[in-house]
Amino acid sequence: MRALLTPLSFLLLIATHAQTPQTADSKVTDAYLITRMVEKFHVQPRPLDKAMSAAIYGELMKALDDQRIFFTQADVAKLSVYQYRLDDEIRGRKGDFLQLLTGLYQQRLLESDTMVERLTAKPFVFTTKEVLTVAEDSSYPADLAARRTKLYKLLKLSVASRLAAAAVAHEDIIRQKLLDSLEPRLRKRATVSTKRMIKRLMQSPTGIGNMIGIIYCQALAECYDPHTNYFSPDEKAQFETEIGNKPLSYGLTLVEDEEGHAQVGRLLPGGPAFQSGMLSEGDRVVAVRYEGKEAIDVSDATAGELYRILSTEGANRLTLGVKKADGTTREVSLQKQRVSGTEEEEDDKVKGFLLKGAKTIGYISLPAFYEDWENNKGVNGCANDVAKEIIKLKKENIGGLILDLRYNGGGSMDEAIQLSGLFIDAGPVGQVISRGAKVYTLKDINRGTVWAGPLLVLVNGSSASASEMVAGTLQDYNRALIVGSPTYGKATAQVVFPMDTTIDLEHFNPQMPASSYLKLTISKLFRVNGSTAQMSGVKPDVMLPDPPGSETQREADERFVLPPAPIAANKYYLPLPALPVAEERAIAEKVMGGMPFFKERALARPDKKVLRDRPIDLEELIAEAKVANGQKDDKEEEEKNDLYTIGTPAYERPAEEERKKDVLYDPYLQVAYQLAIGMIK
Repeated sequence: MRALLTPLSFLLLIATHAQTPQTADSKVTDAYLITRMVEKFHVQPRPLDKAMSAAIYGELMKALDDQRIFFTQADVAKLSVYQYRLDDEIRGRKGDFLQLLTGLYQQRLLESDTMVERLTAKPFVFTTKEVLTVAEDSSYPADLAARRTKLYKLLKLSVASRLAAAAVAHEDIIRQKLLDSLEPRLRKRATVSTKRMIKRLMQSPTGIGNMIGIIYCQALAECYDPHTNYFSPDEKAQFETEIGNKPLSYGLTLVEDEEGHAQVGRLLPGGPAFQSGMLSEGDRVVAVRYEGKEAIDVSDATAGELYRILSTEGANRLTLGVKKADGTTREVSLQKQRVSGTEEEEDDKVKGFLLKGAKTIGYISLPAFYEDWENNKGVNGCANDVAKEIIKLKKENIGGLILDLRYNGGGSMDEAIQLSGLFIDAGPVGQVISRGAKVYTLKDINRGTVWAGPLLVLVNGSSASASEMVAGTLQDYNRALIVGSPTYGKATAQVVFPMDTTIDLEHFNPQMPASSYLKLTISKLFRVNGSTAQMSGVKPDVMLPDPPGSETQREADERFVLPPAPIAANKYYLPLPALPVAEERAIAEKVMGGMPFFKERALARPDKKVLRDRPIDLEELIAEAKVANGQKDDKEEEEKNDLYTIGTPAYERPAEEERKKDVLYDPYLQVAYQLAIGMIK
């Protein structure tokens, strides 16, 4: 069964799909336009047929009711009439299905709101043995009574899980006394947070019908392949933020007080919150009101919950209700602006360190392939930032360099080409095929390198797209030793189009304003040796096991993944002499054999998760919480490093202590350090 932190927690995902004002009818038109643009530009378009109709229906129902607590079996019977008719609905620009779906969904949300209030009116009794069965969890309730029972069990399980965690954290307090004091508070929190999430749906800035229309278009787009996506203007802006554009923001951070309630943290200089002159660090946020909508009570919301509310699409203008330190309340109206210096922006920047031990090794972490949005010369792109960091590290006489691309989900392909060129001389770095059979070569046109010494690249299952292109290119050229676990397996490229079938691919303006956009897979990527990372990923030269308990979702696990097919190697591709891979593997085996992290835990493959009945039993949940807590304690005990200390290049501002600690005690980096030493001649 899925882990349950809060009932209806999936609503957080749904509620981010609202956007700037449009009618639900416009989504019917957009669905039709999606199919036309796919036929025109997609590298491998899927036919809009009965199989596609069933896929769209399944994805949409999953998005709206993932836990199957809103719709009854009778509702599904009504809706499933359209399961194999959506292709006709889309071609005919009909909205009958959306109209039926919206009416039912709205009715069930209103019922659930009332139901939650009644189900949590009395204390939960945990002495009664109850079970949430797999059959119950994975199917739609038969009727209203079954819906009520399932929702009751989910709410009770949520409260019980939190009580169990508290019991383990406070073992010095008499358990019954602790439970008696916490149960009312946790039950109230479950009630308020669930009702708040329902209200976020009902109070969507442009209406629930439009919100469902957006999810409908998203389901349609994503049935073509995992990376074809339908974007509202806000989603497009968020996507651009992820690849380097400055984000739209209210200009504030959120923290939590001692009771876990959200309050204002840092105000970013020049941002909307700062300019308002009405907010201060420590103000407690008690209400959020979207423009033209009712206020949402967030007085007991966590910082995470409030972040999601502030990120809701279409909510570019809102009013915060805050409680000041003196007890007075105030309403502050804010409008999003592009703000520099946000935490998200800083987290994605290049970070460089010196690993000082038997040899001095440079270490650069690149979390994302961001690009330069200010001009087209790449001055502020990640490749140029890496180059500058390498120059700083070279002044410290490093003997080798580690480039960390773990958890880097990709981004700008142009930046990936330029980054590869920092380490190889001019030449081909990849190949691409679009709708036709013609193969285009991606080239590094700049002669020379920024770093010609020993190079090691760290990757894992979350290294995707542009990360895989760089790792694959450097591996094909024998330029770098690739270390880690197989990468994600995405070797396709996308372009974001305004929703317009008259667009010319060669001359369209990607920044042209529109009411909606389509991120479309237009080409497949290949390595210079003719192979592709699609589905299989880049296989490291030196394999390291995944972290304990990791459950990395890879491209091959996606439902609508495009299949791979190799092509011929680039005839101008000339690899360098082979690296000492066998020797490096032997070093890795020896090093890991002496590290408890790898020897005792990481080498043990995690059991495949099996769905099981879940007893709503407090004692069992406490036992599970103790096991989880014990694993955390084990991790803390393992933090040890006698190999190197951490330094920063001269003229570089000192890194935060927490970040330095992460680098110092990273077991994968400790292995990589010794492999880098082994590459030094």
